[in-house]
Amino acid sequence: MDLGDWTGSFRFLIRDRDAKFTGAFDAIFASAGVKPVKTPPRTPRANCYAERSVRTARGECSDRMLIYGERHLRSVLGEYSSHYNGHRPHQPRQQRPPDHGDRASPSPELPVQRAKSSVA
Repeated sequence: MDLGDWTGSFRFLIRDRDAKFTGAFDAIFASAGVKPVKTPPRTPRANCYAERSVRTARGECSDRMLIYGERHLRSVLGEYSSHYNGHRPHQPRQQRPPDHGDRASPSPELPVQRAKSSVA
């Protein structure tokens, strides 16, 4: 893969400890000024957020269509990103998308009462 002028914008390459990444792999990036950083050993959650977002984009978007090239992929992922952040419901946010206007739920208008203690 030819990164061309893009290597100037990268400082680090975060990768796992899979045996397919050899010293030659690290040397290619090091020669371009990118420092390879390995995830800690036996830490499967070290890269879980990136893997989850990639899996979600693949499962909900790119696995369901034919991609004709890099330009088409960028267009599709841009549309999906807009949908994901602006319209798709998210369970931890009470089925609201991340870009939804009301960030905080309204607080109930209940009086605050002190709990009675049984200790005298």
